[in-house]
Amino acid sequence: MAGLDRAAGHQLLETGTVVEFQITGTEILEGPDAAEFSVRIGLEFPPDAESEENDLGWGAFGFLFVIGVMSFADARSRESSAIDYVEGDAFQVGDFIVCLQWENGALRFDTDYVRGRRMKTHVVLRPDGTGTLTTDGRGKAAIRWLERLKGKKSLQLVEP
Repeated sequence: MAGLDRAAGHQLLETGTVVEFQITGTEILEGPDAAEFSVRIGLEFPPDAESEENDLGWGAFGFLFVIGVMSFADARSRESSAIDYVEGDAFQVGDFIVCLQWENGALRFDTDYVRGRRMKTHVVLRPDGTGTLTTDGRGKAAIRWLERLKGKKSLQLVEP
């Protein structure tokens, strides 16, 4: 069964990385302390000029899986969750399915802790082609994930 899970994950990644989206706004929300702020990013999935359909019809699950993979890869343990944390672990299709729900006419992806990693990532995709990506206590990581999906490279310090 692991081979099927892996093949499904690869298909979701391939699909999710080609979904067209635009960032409509970014908001930093105060948390209980300075390090625990939230980031909320508005998303729009523009319609195709010919079909007038947005990519969510065929790409919503892939897009959400890509966000889940990026969030999991960046996430670390916190306090007692270190017990379940395994270095080199990967986000699985089963993890993804557990985090999905349909609520009030929108597809939701909600994570808290997944196998020792503090993900705190929430995405809502609506049929009208809009959505939001929110992270809690993750710094500005979500902004970097979306920049990577758009093909932008993060700045890195180069040692002489």
